[in-house]
Amino acid sequence: MHPQVRWVLACQLLVTLAAGLLAGLALGVDAAVSAGLGGGIAMASAFAYVWRALRLSGQVDAKRAFQAQVAGEGYKFAVTLLLFTVVFKSYEQLAALPLFLAYAATVVVYWMALLRQQ
Repeated sequence: MHPQVRWVLACQLLVTLAAGLLAGLALGVDAAVSAGLGGGIAMASAFAYVWRALRLSGQVDAKRAFQAQVAGEGYKFAVTLLLFTVVFKSYEQLAALPLFLAYAATVVVYWMALLRQQ
């Protein structure tokens, strides 16, 4: 895995753990688990994007690179939708606010980390 990708995922993991800890201290175990799931969804979708969009190697023309990025975004969206569906259907004690706040914080870290890499 590319070092920049590893760095972004590590930053996302740290934010997810911090969100889970804060949610757990403030609202209890179910909130901590919900926050962990929210951050995990964001991390899984980022990994799906990387897995699909960055599979190209060697000399790649602009059209193929663009198509790979679009496909990566499609994978990211599908994984996000699938995982939110699974979480909402299977976790009865879900705390929605920590779930969405941790998801949003982890996505923000993703974009900030990408900007930092530029």
